[in-house]
Amino acid sequence: MSATPLLELRGIDKSFGPVQVLRDVALTVHPGEVTALVGDNGAGKSTLVKCISGIHPVDSGEFLFEGRPVGISSPRDAAALGIEVVYQDLALCDNLDIVQNMFLGREKRTGIVLDEPTMEQMAAETLAGLSVRTVKSLRQHVSSLSGGQRQTVAIAKAVLWNSRLVILDEPTAALGVAQTAQVLELVRRLADSGLAVVLISHNMNDVFAVSDRIAALYLGQMVAQVKTTDITHSQIVELITAGRSGALGLAAEPAGGNGTGGAAVGTTPGALR
Repeated sequence: MSATPLLELRGIDKSFGPVQVLRDVALTVHPGEVTALVGDNGAGKSTLVKCISGIHPVDSGEFLFEGRPVGISSPRDAAALGIEVVYQDLALCDNLDIVQNMFLGREKRTGIVLDEPTMEQMAAETLAGLSVRTVKSLRQHVSSLSGGQRQTVAIAKAVLWNSRLVILDEPTAALGVAQTAQVLELVRRLADSGLAVVLISHNMNDVFAVSDRIAALYLGQMVAQVKTTDITHSQIVELITAGRSGALGLAAEPAGGNGTGGAAVGTTPGALR
């Protein structure tokens, strides 16, 4: 693992009108690691990802990429840094084949003619580089693929463009046991090849199976970011549902408090690195 995070977030705030969705969020993501981002529905996971990918501008806070401050104000900015997101709906077109989907909107051309041989070769090399051998033909329509194969194509599409950070939103949702194992193996290979991976998942078995670190969001606050080997399943559940677990997370409410809790314990910027 590189000592310098590939991506570091400091003090990220985001509100929509009077509703503050993210508050002082800090996050570090290292190359060669899978960082699992967990939290209950409404914790702010999707908003945080959309801020990282440039869909939502942040109200305040700082992004650092390889230790250098950067601005991410649009998806184009994120893509230029090598940040790609695979959303839960996969954004694939059923009526197009695998090659057409992987190059959708980024087609290779020779003059005004599509360079089909080059695109097919690049698609084949990308899938081979990910050790994907479950697809019979690159010219299969996506509609004919299984759920696991569709997820594989979506991930391959993301890494095709020299990406350095891949964010996966619930990649195993609605998959069977065998397909889930296939996708998780691919997620692990992405990290082992040197990419930084952020995995959003509600499935704690998946989280503990492939992640190196776990970052827990609770009501828009990052309450902990710890090594997977240093935390238990029950502690993560407590962080997700209550925002604290023992010495981790939000401080205990002082006697006679107003119920708003206190500063995070063990989640200062130094502790998050």
